[in-house]
Amino acid sequence: MSDLTPRPVRRLHPAHRDDIGDLVTRRPLPGPGLEQIDPFLFLNHHGPQTYPPNNAGLPFGPHPHRGFETVTFILEGELAHNDSGGGESIIKAGGIQWMTAGSGLIHAELSPAAFKRDGGPMEILQLWVNLPSRLKMTKPDYIGLQKSDIPTFTTEAGVTVEPVSGEWLGVKAPIQSLIDIHLAVVRLPAGARFKAPIAPGRNVFLYVVKGAVAVAGSPVSEWNLAGLGDGDGVEITAASDAVILLGHAEPIDEPVFSHGPFVMTTREEIIQAIQDYQAGKFGPPPKV
Repeated sequence: MSDLTPRPVRRLHPAHRDDIGDLVTRRPLPGPGLEQIDPFLFLNHHGPQTYPPNNAGLPFGPHPHRGFETVTFILEGELAHNDSGGGESIIKAGGIQWMTAGSGLIHAELSPAAFKRDGGPMEILQLWVNLPSRLKMTKPDYIGLQKSDIPTFTTEAGVTVEPVSGEWLGVKAPIQSLIDIHLAVVRLPAGARFKAPIAPGRNVFLYVVKGAVAVAGSPVSEWNLAGLGDGDGVEITAASDAVILLGHAEPIDEPVFSHGPFVMTTREEIIQAIQDYQAGKFGPPPKV
């Protein structure tokens, strides 16, 4: 991989602080001058923070989605999921939730009873990934993976890679997505370098969750999303111990018409989604 042309940093997109009640929340996408990194639509970074005993937990009670997928990374703490399609799990630190809302799903994302009773550290990333118009009404699905389900490996440089979807340096991830999205959590000790090939024409999603790095020589600090230019790979060097959310995908290149929890391609489809939800076509709300 020594002959890779690393993608340069074209622009930095710092996360905007937008707390939800007592939940510390930062959002780098969408942001000023950046509606999406097609097909990556939205990222909420909750925490890091420590909840006291007898807390109210996360505030995401039953709500609908249609037309896209949510990928939730539980970095610290625990997250209980229930949905109208029958998906149910409690995912602990290091695990992943991948929900395909497709034609319509109601889900709840709440703290388990034990976490509300005992408290503890919590840090969660939720990424929204678009679906092309031909797949927006696909059958809903849910995959919950614990840390032990992820084929984590360490490079010769000491970088730990947690492959979530697609393939990373020859290691196949447990999820193969509908539109060939590759996602991984990359943990770099200070001074370590990570290189990976990414084919030209694919859009790269690179968010620094923790620490500071240089991407193709350009510094990128904590809580920044890096907009990258052309090349056939990424090269990341850690200035301090760092955690990166890294992904890449082919752009969908279709109109995006979103309204709250629905992401479609036309206003008419949004109206239909609201009507279908109100008519109960997303199924019964999950019990919480």
